[in-house]
Amino acid sequence: MKKHNYSAGPSILPQEVFEKSAQAILDFNNSGLSILEISHRSKDFVAVMDEARTLALELLDLTGKGYQALFLAGGASTEFLRTPYNLMKENGKAAYLDSGTWATAAIKEAKFFGETVIVASSKDDNYNNVPKGYEIPADADYFHCTSNNTIFGTQMKSFPQTNVPVVCDMSSDIFSRVIDFTQFDIIYAGAQKNMGPAGATLVVIKEEILGKNGRNIPSILDYTKHIKAESMFNTPPVFPVYVSLLTMKWIKEKGGVAAVEKLNNAKAALLYGEIDRNPLFKGAAVTEDRSNMNATFLLNNPEHTETFDKMWKEAGISGIPGHRSVGGYRASIYNAMPIESVQVLVDVMQALEAKV
Repeated sequence: MKKHNYSAGPSILPQEVFEKSAQAILDFNNSGLSILEISHRSKDFVAVMDEARTLALELLDLTGKGYQALFLAGGASTEFLRTPYNLMKENGKAAYLDSGTWATAAIKEAKFFGETVIVASSKDDNYNNVPKGYEIPADADYFHCTSNNTIFGTQMKSFPQTNVPVVCDMSSDIFSRVIDFTQFDIIYAGAQKNMGPAGATLVVIKEEILGKNGRNIPSILDYTKHIKAESMFNTPPVFPVYVSLLTMKWIKEKGGVAAVEKLNNAKAALLYGEIDRNPLFKGAAVTEDRSNMNATFLLNNPEHTETFDKMWKEAGISGIPGHRSVGGYRASIYNAMPIESVQVLVDVMQALEAKV
C-alpha cells in the first residue's frame, strides 16, 4: 500500500530525489565510490556544494544582490545562537517576535548576549495566531521572527517594515512561496522539513551586515569564516547537502518557487476546505494565520478518535497525530506532498462523517 507521509519532519521528499540519492549511495557520479565516503574536498563534492549554494540564491531571487548562501551543520537551533553572536553588539539589544515553540527557543539563546525584547507574543492563546500590531525598537541590533510555526500550524503572511536588520527562521516553509526575500538580512532553515534530510541547515546572509558588532566570535560560530571557506570551514554534512541540492533542482524543474506555491495553495485549499465544511472537525489555528505547510485540526467529539485513527491508518496515512502542545491532528503538506495524498485524507474525513 502507498504511504501518505504527513510527518512534520524529517518529512516527505520527492520520489525521484529518493531514487537519485539512493543511487549516489551506491555509486556517485560513476566514481565507484559512495557519496557517503567521498572526500568533502574532492572535485565531485566541491561541485555539489557550489551548485547548491548557487541554486539556493537563484530560487530565492537573491543572485547578485549581496547575499551568500551557506550549508552548515547543527540545525536551526545552532542558528539561534549564531545569530546574536554575529549581530548583537556588546550591551546591545535584539527584538524578537514570540509566535511559537521555536521562537521561544531562539529567544532563550539571545538572552545570553544582551537585552532581548519580546515585541509581541501569542503565548496566552497557545500560539494559535501570529501576533500583529507591534513596534520594533529603532535601536535594536536586529529583529528576529519565525515565518512558519510547525507545531501550532500558523504562518506569517506578511512581514513588518523596519530599518533594523531582519532575521527569519524559515525552517518549515523555505522554498514554498514567493516572498521579496531582500527584506531579510539573514534567513536560515533546517533542511529536514521542506528541503532535505536532517543534518544540514541553509543559511542565507546579506554580507554587508556582518563584522559590525565588535564581538570576538568563536571561529565555528563566525559567519564570515564560513563564507570565506565557502561552507568548507569544517567537514560539511555531505549527504544532506547533496539531497538538498537534488530537492532544489526538483523545485527548479517544477517551475521554481512560484509554480510550487500554486500547488501548495491548492493542497491547502483542499484540506482546509474540508476541515471547515465537515461538522466533525475544526481548525486549531485562527483562519487568517493558517499555515499552508502544517494544517492543525481537531475532532469536535473526542469519542470519534478511535474510529478516525483506525480509518486513516487503513488508508496508508502516516504522521498526522498532532503535537502534544495542540493535540488533535497535524497534516504537514510540504512541497513534495502530492495533492492526491491530500485527497486521500479528505476522503477519509468524509467517510468518517458518513459513518458516524
